[in-house]
Amino acid sequence: MRNPEKEKQESLTWDRGAHYATYNQILGYYQVRSCLENARGTSLLDLPCGDGTLTAMFAEHFRRVVGVDASGAHLVKARQKLPEAEFHESLIEELSLKEKFGTVVMLNILEHVIDPLVTLRKAASFLETNGVLIVQVPNAHAVNRKIAVLMGTLSSCEELSPFDLHVAGHRRSYTIATLIDDAQRAGLRVEKTGGVFYKSLSTPQIDWFLAQGPWEKGEFGWGRVGAEPRDWRSEFCRACYEYGKDHPEDCNVIFACLTN
Repeated sequence: MRNPEKEKQESLTWDRGAHYATYNQILGYYQVRSCLENARGTSLLDLPCGDGTLTAMFAEHFRRVVGVDASGAHLVKARQKLPEAEFHESLIEELSLKEKFGTVVMLNILEHVIDPLVTLRKAASFLETNGVLIVQVPNAHAVNRKIAVLMGTLSSCEELSPFDLHVAGHRRSYTIATLIDDAQRAGLRVEKTGGVFYKSLSTPQIDWFLAQGPWEKGEFGWGRVGAEPRDWRSEFCRACYEYGKDHPEDCNVIFACLTN
């Protein structure tokens, strides 16, 4: 039977490895790291798993990992990356599993779905007793978006760009307050909120900066003058992650840890 929503999700062209790959791979690493700092149990359900890039990172830390995605094309890549894991092709809202998990993650999906409350309730239904659902979404109030409003390239922080709408497939934007509101209206308990990665530039700009910036030249402003050489790009990214922990309202991504 034809499923228009599944067809819509399969048609979206966004790809972590193709769109601003340098930054999105670094951001993905820190999104996983943030989840691991809040995870529970020995099993993880990844909703959705996409091409398996982040699922493979999770698999290094859990005894059992299960991935779910609406796109069969994504799952082909995921199975190649992680042949020992179990994958299911399904929309989250239609997923049927008897198994329960200590940790369920939903990274960058709630902004895509038709009804976020239905999706949150469904995801939480797969939690073990005392398990945690970790939801991460792009932050409409990220500092780069605040700057963009002052520049005039966005009319408001909540505005969805053509890229958001037609490439990434976003249906809504989130702030920490609206993420909490959706979680509570879904009947879930919010145990913790936070941010992942402080990003002052737009995604195309920071992608260029990370890929082509003067990281190895030792120029003034990158690293300590006269100090031993270090991987200053990695140090910059680590610092942006650590700084973001204290300034979640300005981060690129925000998260909530939810329980039943």
